[in-house]
Amino acid sequence: MSDLGLTLRQVRFTNKAFWRNPASAFFTFAFPLMFLVIFTSLLGSGKTEVLPGVFIKQSTYYVASMAAFAVITACYTNVAISVTFNRDAGILKRTRGTPLPSWAYLAARVIHALIVAVILVAITVAFGAAFYQADIPSGVQLLKFLAVLGVGAMSFAALGLAVTSIIPNADASPPIVNATILPLLFLSGTFFPVSVHSPAWVRQTGRIFPVKHFTDAMLAGFYGKPFTFEWSDVLVIAVWGLVGLALAARFFSWEPRR
Repeated sequence: MSDLGLTLRQVRFTNKAFWRNPASAFFTFAFPLMFLVIFTSLLGSGKTEVLPGVFIKQSTYYVASMAAFAVITACYTNVAISVTFNRDAGILKRTRGTPLPSWAYLAARVIHALIVAVILVAITVAFGAAFYQADIPSGVQLLKFLAVLGVGAMSFAALGLAVTSIIPNADASPPIVNATILPLLFLSGTFFPVSVHSPAWVRQTGRIFPVKHFTDAMLAGFYGKPFTFEWSDVLVIAVWGLVGLALAARFFSWEPRR
């Protein structure tokens, strides 16, 4: 069998393992919807300032931002935690001793994360259209949205693989992974819009990391006006993905840590 065939078969196996853990699969898909309902319920149906003097409905903002959160959850959080657990269980070490190429195994993890991310975004968008009258992008706008989705999913999956190098064991994976991503979700406007009235250090810190650029690009790709789509945001996300890929290639461990 060719390397491509082995990779696709590994994608199928990874997908089976994911769905055979229904509790994990359920909360993976329910989490973004829960946050969408909670945020819109707590903040009401009022408007929020996204640009100086520009206001949009809270529910409109959160449909796209929770779609971004869904991608990050599937491709960064889930990949980092699941790979760490497999490493500590010895699965990665045994896998490396099989004819399956190492890169094919990791590529299968990334492809599976991309598939889950696409499904999550589709569910979030459908939920937003049904209950919050969110407009679904079409035409060129849809192509931009899909481009951001694809680049963001692969980049955050690469970063998820990279962060496993600093996780000492499986028990430490949830707190470390959440500690590296949750503050950025707040600072980047994913959970709450970051307005021009926010402290300067909040806005400047958010611009350094890919979460802010990804959230902005998802909002602009989903709605268009009043947001401005910037390909520079996509470029920053891609650069972070390449950095994550390089770090994973250098420091990724296939054996349990002592």
